[in-house]
Amino acid sequence: MKILVFWDVFGRVWRAALTKELPKLKEKHNPDFVIVNIENATSWRWAIEKHAREIADLWVDVMTTWDHVFDNISKIEDYLDEENSKAIRWANFYEHKDYKIAWKGYKIVENNGKKLLVIHLIGEVFMNKKVSNPFETADDILEKLKDEKFDWIIVDFHKEATAEWYGMWFHLDWKISAIFWTHTHIQTNDELILPKGTWFLSDVWMNWPLFSVIWADYKSVEKRFLTWLSKWKIEQCLDKNYVVNWAIFEIWSDMKCEKIEKIRIRWKLI
Repeated sequence: MKILVFWDVFGRVWRAALTKELPKLKEKHNPDFVIVNIENATSWRWAIEKHAREIADLWVDVMTTWDHVFDNISKIEDYLDEENSKAIRWANFYEHKDYKIAWKGYKIVENNGKKLLVIHLIGEVFMNKKVSNPFETADDILEKLKDEKFDWIIVDFHKEATAEWYGMWFHLDWKISAIFWTHTHIQTNDELILPKGTWFLSDVWMNWPLFSVIWADYKSVEKRFLTWLSKWKIEQCLDKNYVVNWAIFEIWSDMKCEKIEKIRIRWKLI
């Protein structure tokens, strides 16, 4: 069984790039499931409903969110609350007793008789969010669903501190099929299959305009670098050169991962 993972659809350039590249990748690799992050899909903010639905219609099974999930909440909340919504928020969201959020932090999807569980967690350290303990949350979800049979269990852990990440890595080895961390914007070379069979990668990297500063047009941030004043508006880079970063991993027995492949595609929109 194969899963394609894409991290961070970043604004209009990469929405177009995803639309162009995903059908080719599906035809070439024939994945069972596709996971896409839509953290910055609408002008470097979280996706509005229109963009979320466009991405979901590209044969995407699960869409994860991360720490900007509430940036456009008024423009997507109805979709998030739908029973068949493909988007999930972090599972360890700290819920006040009087203000509950209906949409879940995990999702179960099925295809061709195979069942996948995707869990979305966010770190506590340096993330500037009020969250519950991600280690306890992961255990609670796995305990809650222990009677269900899954072919794969995937964790998307959005975090800042590497120590917290490595702790989660060891904490969940053998309990899940794969875990990848996100948020640092850099694709690393540390892909690894742990001794008990859990796949690990510390960042899948972004999908964005290639000649940009994370996502911004350099001229719009140059004065900030030179002066450290933040009074100038940051503009999104709309250069049509783009880079698509993604990972494919395979698991064929007892939920254990057996192959990891990272892919980077550079191209230019016409």
